[in-house]
Amino acid sequence: MKRVLHIASPTDAALARITTARLAAAHGVPTLERTRLATALSAQLRACLTKGGRWRLTLETDGVEERALHAVVVPADAEQPAVLPPWRTTVISTREGVAPDGADGPAGLAEALLGADEDTAVVLEKLRQQEELAEFHREELHQTNQGVLALHAELDAAGRAQEEAFAAERHAREEAENARRRLRFLADASAVLTSSLNHEAIVRRLPGLLVPEYARTVDVWLADGEDRVPEPDRPAAVAIAARTGRPQYAGPRPGGLPGVVDQPPSGTDRGRPLLCIPLPTPRAPLGVLTLTPPGEHWDPDDAVMLIELARRAGTAIDNARRYEVNRDIAETLQRALMTDLPTTPGLRVAARYLPATHGLNVGGDWYDAFRQPDGSLIVVIGDVTGHGLRAAVMMGQLRTALRAYAVDGGSPGQLLTRLHIFLHHLQPDLYATAVIARFRPGDPELTWAAAGHPPPVLRTPDGRVRTLDAKPGAMLGIPLRQDIADHTVRMPPGSTLALYTDGLVERRAQGIDPGIERLGDVLGALDAERLATDLDGCAEGLLHPLLSDSERDDDVCLLLCHIAADGA
Repeated sequence: MKRVLHIASPTDAALARITTARLAAAHGVPTLERTRLATALSAQLRACLTKGGRWRLTLETDGVEERALHAVVVPADAEQPAVLPPWRTTVISTREGVAPDGADGPAGLAEALLGADEDTAVVLEKLRQQEELAEFHREELHQTNQGVLALHAELDAAGRAQEEAFAAERHAREEAENARRRLRFLADASAVLTSSLNHEAIVRRLPGLLVPEYARTVDVWLADGEDRVPEPDRPAAVAIAARTGRPQYAGPRPGGLPGVVDQPPSGTDRGRPLLCIPLPTPRAPLGVLTLTPPGEHWDPDDAVMLIELARRAGTAIDNARRYEVNRDIAETLQRALMTDLPTTPGLRVAARYLPATHGLNVGGDWYDAFRQPDGSLIVVIGDVTGHGLRAAVMMGQLRTALRAYAVDGGSPGQLLTRLHIFLHHLQPDLYATAVIARFRPGDPELTWAAAGHPPPVLRTPDGRVRTLDAKPGAMLGIPLRQDIADHTVRMPPGSTLALYTDGLVERRAQGIDPGIERLGDVLGALDAERLATDLDGCAEGLLHPLLSDSERDDDVCLLLCHIAADGA
């Protein structure tokens, strides 16, 4: 089907529009597409009339089912200039069409107008539906936007909360690390302070512990005896700390440190903050530790740590001073008890004593040599269990008791038995070991007895060495009734007897037997002529190979007895 319409006036244009709409309706073109087609055609025809001239509208269908409707507007005359490009459009029907109806003239125009209004109503209804749909989607979008905004707000709040949590965690981790660092410092500093029993060495070590991390300068003032007032040139805060026993802070501004009393700045240096911490003891402060800050001020936690360090330093200094007093007393007592050895014709005696290098340095090791009323010479070496002043006092009591018992005579075994009873009744919780040997003038036999002590070692003139390991008695003072037996051995002229304490031969990793063997080897290797002429030098030379290590956990006592050769 093909129709051609000529347009030269608005009436022609209106008829062309009506005809196009009817044909589109007849071919089943949907209302919306039909309205678009009519509207577009009206706009094109208006543009053509504006330009003037005659125009031709061709309406044509194609295909067997005539589903496509083509509209083409071109100039009607070939000679007419092409003021507008050809206009073409195509619409597709979606259903079977019906034959166009309606007459031309006023009635047809009216009917076409009504039909256009119906199409317009359909378009408006479609537009309303689209507006409602757009409003629905707009509301949904608004709600979605509100939800997104709320989600963003929640995420932002969660992010801030997470940042705060991370910051709190970092702060807690830093605080824990700082606390761990302070505890580690306190532990290391305590080990350094307690490793010495010299109070002056402890005082010298304090600046090295604190500078430069916790203080720029360190000054330690110690009270001297009863004088507990610092020198006038020291800051007033030092005197207040020494008098009250409370830490003081002197600076241009309050320190605000926990447990510290703020004071005015020092008169000698008003711009320098000072932290004055007493060195406490159970009785009164030993002195004052004065610090200047490494920076502008101290961290409060560092100040608490410094106060604890001062407490530990005060305890260490106090312990060292008490130790030094006890050591001086014990050493004085021990020196008083180590009397000179007697001289006897035909017999030379030499002794050596070395205190332990650890601990109080004063123990219960002792030796003695004295004559009995019948002219015999008694030599004894012993060891009271333990160390310190108590062991030294007990050693002196045993020495005095032995000399008293020996006045009445008695053999070495009898003397040891009486010492055993004496010690058990005097100090039931203290024990001792001892060896007593008796030399009689002109008698080649030696009488000896032992109570829990390492056996004597005998060197004969030919250099052979023998350990006198006959069965000894038990330790002195144990809750056991015993009669300690005497033993005899022949000592020809030129023989040497070695009495000693376990500190000379016993080592923790090896025991005592290897040490006794080494003692015998060294004693047997000594030169016989030197033993006869320089017994003191031999005693000194005997110690060095047996005490090669410089650290000793126990006292060492050695007693050498040498019988002069014939004709000496």
